[in-house]
Amino acid sequence: MKFSKLLLILVFFALPDTYAGIKDKPFIQEYHQAYRLGSTAERNDVRTIIVDQSGQVWAGTKAGLFVLDRITGEWEGVLDTADQGPINDLFIDSKGMVWIAAWNGLYRADGVQAEKIEITDSPVGVINEIAGRIIAIGPEGIWNSNGKSWVEKKMPFARAVRSLISDRNGGYYLGTGKGLYHQTANRTFLFQNEEELLSDNIYGLDFSEDGELWIGGLGGITVYKNGIRIRSYTPKEGLPNIWVRCIQKAPDGLMWIGTDLGVTKYDGSTWSLRHSRRWLLSDKVRDIAFDQNGTAWIATSNGVSAIKKKQITLEQKANYYYNIMTRRHIREPYLVEKCKFKTPGDTTSWRPMDDDNDGQYTSMYLVMESYRYAVTLDPEAKVNAAKAFNALKFLQTVTETEGFVARTVIPSTWSRMADPNEVISDREWAEKIVREPRERKVEDHWLLSKDGKWLWKRGTSSDEITGHMYGYLFYYDLVAKKEERKRVEEHILCIVDYIIDNGYVLVDIDGMHTEWGVWAPEFLNNDPDWASEKGINSVEVLSYLKLAYHVSGNEHYQNEYYKLLNEHHYKSNIVHAKTTLPSWRTYIDDELLALAYPALILYEDDPDLQDLYHRSLDNWYDALKNDNNPYFYFIYNALAANKLNLEKSIWLLQDNPLDLIRWRIDNSKREDLSLTRSPILEDIQTSRLVPPSERGIMRWDKNPWAAVQGDGGYTESDGVYWLLAYWMGRYHGFIE
Repeated sequence: MKFSKLLLILVFFALPDTYAGIKDKPFIQEYHQAYRLGSTAERNDVRTIIVDQSGQVWAGTKAGLFVLDRITGEWEGVLDTADQGPINDLFIDSKGMVWIAAWNGLYRADGVQAEKIEITDSPVGVINEIAGRIIAIGPEGIWNSNGKSWVEKKMPFARAVRSLISDRNGGYYLGTGKGLYHQTANRTFLFQNEEELLSDNIYGLDFSEDGELWIGGLGGITVYKNGIRIRSYTPKEGLPNIWVRCIQKAPDGLMWIGTDLGVTKYDGSTWSLRHSRRWLLSDKVRDIAFDQNGTAWIATSNGVSAIKKKQITLEQKANYYYNIMTRRHIREPYLVEKCKFKTPGDTTSWRPMDDDNDGQYTSMYLVMESYRYAVTLDPEAKVNAAKAFNALKFLQTVTETEGFVARTVIPSTWSRMADPNEVISDREWAEKIVREPRERKVEDHWLLSKDGKWLWKRGTSSDEITGHMYGYLFYYDLVAKKEERKRVEEHILCIVDYIIDNGYVLVDIDGMHTEWGVWAPEFLNNDPDWASEKGINSVEVLSYLKLAYHVSGNEHYQNEYYKLLNEHHYKSNIVHAKTTLPSWRTYIDDELLALAYPALILYEDDPDLQDLYHRSLDNWYDALKNDNNPYFYFIYNALAANKLNLEKSIWLLQDNPLDLIRWRIDNSKREDLSLTRSPILEDIQTSRLVPPSERGIMRWDKNPWAAVQGDGGYTESDGVYWLLAYWMGRYHGFIE
């Protein structure tokens, strides 16, 4: 072994000793808990919410007033049935008393016993405590209490009242549908025109930590200080939606803004949006309240959502994901994949599901467990890795061929699967090949195994083979010993020999190569239909041959390797293996190159080829360096002996949601973003890449810039994408 090759391998496998990584410090993780108020739309149409001094949550809805039993999670009505009706506002005074502005007057509650204040039967819109006095305002009047009696006067303001707060100097601000009123002891000031406000349609009012008055409504947020307008927040400044319905300062000083597109918080420089069913029962937010733990209780048009937080480490987060994976995502014969829900988000009713890339994803699980074993020496990780390898090996042996690999297998008792067998008429087939001439006519996608226990799927792609080889490399190097290494070697050579013997294509049982299983020079170099795969497929097949040589030492594989490099010009193919042409670019290719590069770069000792591969790797990284992908960043740093984007990678792992359900996340409705056809021409994407907590759950082969992601909560990710990045980071010392 040449010195340069030895040095590279030592760097790769000794990074925990050579890098000073980033310590895994506790961080704040937010998560959502939903609290629906029943089955009717009126009960779940929540208009206002408060948390009293004892921690009791009160919700005012279209159907009436309810309090939450924190033990049972059930809501109990407070008012008598005859009095239950639309609740407009809730307020807690300085003595802890709850005040209720209702459709038929004003109520007061001590504990959960409410009584009506007999001052009016007309609607009360808002209520607050001003200089020790309770003031209630509705369309027909103002009621002012001195603690003993009530004084009523006619309504001198615009009658569509939405919000009321003290000005902290004995007066108050009143937000209405026709402007903002400031009432002092002596005068009434009206802010109404566009020089004073973004619009006169006001909903939310609150003071920031430094005494600024935030005024929210149609158009965004206008900010005043000491009676002077100092700034505005609109989508131009980062506000995701201009329909501001409420504003509330959190205990930590951050401003939370409820809009028609979720709730957003502002820390003075960054807006963080929480929308979609991952975070809220409805994106239409009406009110926000905070408890002593910092939980945000959010009134929406479809129930109450609590955005809670807890302090955890990445290691604890990894354990959380791992438990989800083992509970719902491993199916016989030990394949790891998504699961499907009968009802969106309902984890109590789920079933396993198959995918064309089960083999690749299970192989990535195999690498994750191999890294985990190398870091922890946990015998469970070793056992699990062996199970995953055996499952992947079974995908070959079940076909009863010399080396063909099934995409996946399912029990023969399954009646629901992806791509069931079909009959394709001549007319249908004619249409298909006009659209895609490379497509293969396959009607029997699923075949019964010899023992009758399994259905195995044909049409295996290059993605699958690349994924398998990636898993075998790290299982062989980090976990397998002696006899097990021999089994791994024999299995790798079985597949690679099959590819070589069939002219560098993956031949299906019909004697034809599969639609995507092509690495042959006559296709990649000479067939224009394969132009977009020329670079990546060249890297893939070279990595297979290098892996075969690594495990066997057989010069036959090295000779084939050099033949492709030199005689068939694969050297020139791979420099720009990662294409940045918008019409060709895919994130599947990014991931496949990440799977293929390690075998090439780790086990090549020729300096010229090392330089070639590193140039290809650098071009790959340059194309994706702005995609905020910790897995890709770790791959690059490990192979290039670099330390780029490590702080960002840690933050990205932290910001990833705890909820792995694939809710639909629609960022196309955000007004702080514009839509574009870049970096991929095929997809509608956002002009700015939003953080993981604001986009869909996706594996590393998906486009993070896509404006709309997820499937409506019908499936859940297995979390392996995150766990693989985490344990790779641990193994290489990027995460201490």
